[in-house]
Amino acid sequence: MPILRDLRFFPDNSARKYCYMIPVSKGGKYLIRTSYFYGGFDGGTVPPVFDQIVDGTKWSTVDTREDYAKGLTSYYELVVAAMGKILSVCLARTPQTVSDPFISVLEVEYLDDSAYNSTDFKKYALGTVARTTFGNNEDDMIGYPDDQYNRYWHPFMDNNPTVGSKSIIEPFSFWNVPPVKAFSTALTTSRGKTLKIQWPQGSLPKSLYYISLYFQDSRTKSPYSWRVFDVSINGNKFYSKLNVTTDGVSVFAAEWPLSGQTEIEMTPGDGVPVGPLINAGEVFQLLPMGGRTLTRDVMAMEDLAETFDNPPSDWSGDPCLPKDHSWTGVTCSDGNLARVVSLNLTGIGLSGTLPSTLGNLTALSTLWLGGNKLSGNIPDMGTMRELKSLHLENNQFEGPIPKSLGELPEIQEIFLQNNKFTGGIPENMRRNGLTIKV
Repeated sequence: MPILRDLRFFPDNSARKYCYMIPVSKGGKYLIRTSYFYGGFDGGTVPPVFDQIVDGTKWSTVDTREDYAKGLTSYYELVVAAMGKILSVCLARTPQTVSDPFISVLEVEYLDDSAYNSTDFKKYALGTVARTTFGNNEDDMIGYPDDQYNRYWHPFMDNNPTVGSKSIIEPFSFWNVPPVKAFSTALTTSRGKTLKIQWPQGSLPKSLYYISLYFQDSRTKSPYSWRVFDVSINGNKFYSKLNVTTDGVSVFAAEWPLSGQTEIEMTPGDGVPVGPLINAGEVFQLLPMGGRTLTRDVMAMEDLAETFDNPPSDWSGDPCLPKDHSWTGVTCSDGNLARVVSLNLTGIGLSGTLPSTLGNLTALSTLWLGGNKLSGNIPDMGTMRELKSLHLENNQFEGPIPKSLGELPEIQEIFLQNNKFTGGIPENMRRNGLTIKV
């Protein structure tokens, strides 16, 4: 595949994460797919292992070693809602990362509102486990343009009989808009018998899953082209007396518990003249979203990154989350709505200025930017009511020292020496209990 001839890798091992910032529609629903083919780009023989992050949530661990040993590409999919106008997809080193994280392809597809709409996307994202068409041969993977969202539908065959469909469904009558080709074949069995399939293949971790199954009577459309059966998963009733016609039908569960091996059984109703069948299915693992940083703090930190000429290389994505992958020099509060509480970028060679929106970091208690090459005026910081320690010494700041610094109720120390300030120390800063160096 031509798109896998190249990749991008990230050799800066000081960065906590490497992010792609994707413009999106706030509240929109998106399918994200990342693809990986190692190809020995770093001169090694074994692909590195690293994490994927979407916004502030760890999505998955990228481990392509098994696929690569078979000459295969690995890919990961996630359905997620955008909480803002930017969606970040990041790669991050872990203690197990022995080489450089890399990526071959990043794809983002917008999904219609109806797709997977029973999921509370403020709480969860959906990680693809399997998306399958039953009864197809191994060369019949479905994607774009047959699937308008470019979802990959992989074929599945077992020892059950297969049957081809003689009618065409209307995909937009289904919430998830499956492609017409997903209904072209099915697994089935004889009249009166229970159809059993082991799917998804492999052992699943104990979790909650979104499951959607798709069915269509395979015969020519007529008043007699229908069949009724019960659907069970691991012995638990999933749907009773499902009536399948040539128009097709889908059934789903938004939060179904699975663990280990999975078996789906379809048991025919009494007197039904044909056996049960199944055309396609999707399974997603529910991924709890790990919170986010307060939007006002995010915007202020992004402004700060823009006014620095050379911000740290990992200053993109969520500033605080995941906690182990916050921006360099940034410390945040715990909880689902994180706040920036400390910023320490002492002596790392920064140049640039401070933005007027710095004062929006109202939870900040420590601001240490000493020993750099920062210039310009100090902005109004009177709204930073939690600030206790301010270090701006040994820079190139100029202009007057803001009176607002003397109005901060919690401030204990202000270090401003070795800059180019004009004027003296404001009178309201001359008080007991406040250490000042100018």
